[in-house]
Amino acid sequence: MFNQLITKILSKNIAKEKPLLDERSHTGEQLSSKIGDNRQALNKIFEKCSDISFREFQLHFTKKIKAFIVYSESLCKPEIINDAILKPIMLEVSVREKDFQTKKDPRKNTEISMDTSLGTNTGDIPDIILQHLLTNYKADTLSLVSEAADAVLEDNIVLIIDGYPIGIKASVQGYNIRQINEPTTEPNIRGPRDGFVENIGTNLSLLRRRIRTSRLKAENMTVGTLSKTKVNICYIQGVANEKVVAEVKSRIEDITIDNVLDSSYIEEFISDEPISLFPLVQYTERPDKAAASLFEGRIAIIVDNSPSVLIVPCTFIALIQASEDYYYSALFGSFARIGRFIAINIALLVPAITVAAFSINQTLIPISLLNTVAGARENLPLPISVEIFLMELVFELLREAGVRLPRTVGQAVSTVGGLVIGQAAVDAGIVSPTSVVVVGLTAIASFTFPDYNVGTSIRIIRFGLIIMAGVFGIVGIIFGLMILLTHLCSLRSFGVPYLSPIAPLTSRDLKDTVIRVPWWAMFTRPRFFGDKKPLRSDANQLKEKLKRGNKK
Repeated sequence: MFNQLITKILSKNIAKEKPLLDERSHTGEQLSSKIGDNRQALNKIFEKCSDISFREFQLHFTKKIKAFIVYSESLCKPEIINDAILKPIMLEVSVREKDFQTKKDPRKNTEISMDTSLGTNTGDIPDIILQHLLTNYKADTLSLVSEAADAVLEDNIVLIIDGYPIGIKASVQGYNIRQINEPTTEPNIRGPRDGFVENIGTNLSLLRRRIRTSRLKAENMTVGTLSKTKVNICYIQGVANEKVVAEVKSRIEDITIDNVLDSSYIEEFISDEPISLFPLVQYTERPDKAAASLFEGRIAIIVDNSPSVLIVPCTFIALIQASEDYYYSALFGSFARIGRFIAINIALLVPAITVAAFSINQTLIPISLLNTVAGARENLPLPISVEIFLMELVFELLREAGVRLPRTVGQAVSTVGGLVIGQAAVDAGIVSPTSVVVVGLTAIASFTFPDYNVGTSIRIIRFGLIIMAGVFGIVGIIFGLMILLTHLCSLRSFGVPYLSPIAPLTSRDLKDTVIRVPWWAMFTRPRFFGDKKPLRSDANQLKEKLKRGNKK
């Protein structure tokens, strides 16, 4: 009901128009055999594009043939073009052509005939160039003007030869790519240190290094009528659910927008719930985490120009798990996870319970503690609910300031600022020490979440619970938690319940939720992700391990 109301409001005054399309995206104009027509068509497309260069030259056959190349100076290196492409084509093509004239076709055992009036048979010059001169590059032919324009904008050079209604594209990447470094948002003490970057090819290679099987599929798509952003849908065939894969592709194909600058654009379009505080699509900058998700039967979505790889389906339990849980022993990993679940309850409930207990439900507090807090709050101008709410708000401002400031001073500002403002507020008699302790404790608990979006969701909900606790006390907290739990149970991510395997309960998957059992005991994949091939290891290993333990 709420989603329908929002949709109606947003679409009320929207004109029935389509997004701006690229000027060449609707054309199917063929390349002409006349070089002048091709040059004119490409000049029209790249009008006022200062980084697009055209370079004319001649091929020396029995008859000189005009040709030109077109490329982007910002995407290609001129040195590579001159030394590795133009030089071989201009100096060696005539020699290759003479050899090609007398060469026999091994498939037909006949000599290749040439039209000496043009210096070569139709289609043979592109064949010579592709088969003999550009063998070290990803080269191919193209026949449409729009294809030639797209190739230029995708770090290719395009070669157009007079007399041929086709062109040749060759990949000559010349722009700089950020080096592979450890993700700053997901640091680990133990485990791999590499992270995704903004290049889609590099990111796919990081997954290939970890999943060396032909079952790893990467399907290409393009999103954005103007940006034409490349998107790869990665999954392991035979493990991932084909229906979920088809649904992912269908949702991405339905996206109509002029630009996609980051994977977050795709995330909002494919999410099951248009408005929800909780993330229904997981993202990561760690290749090991993405590979582990693929092994479970999930799907990774790599977006060009974004270091954040999307992972679907997503569950709340998956957002609480960290890669490091699997690199230490099961006991240490379980201990860390239990600590995170305790931290969630502290960050969510402690401020609200404090407000309810000291403002409305005072009978829940021991008399000695109540007298101590009452003495500390004597002569304070604000009620405790307003104190905690304002302190939480100030801390959020400091957190945002720390993020926006340069990294060298950002953390110092957020930490020192919180201490200084808190101490100054206590000394000035504006807030009590109890409020400062509660806000500091919840702030520390908020930093324990592996996923940043989960921490943000908890912080937003915390403000709502503080307000309900200040008005209705413990009853308001219980009512708010009932609404929250109902909402979580109703969420789905590509058909997978958000609270699985807890709700609905799946006993076999509980071994990797709040606690983590050893690897030799996790021989099945999660039911809702990889149920097609549930076994990930031999179940007899568990029996052998238990036998060895009994012998000792």
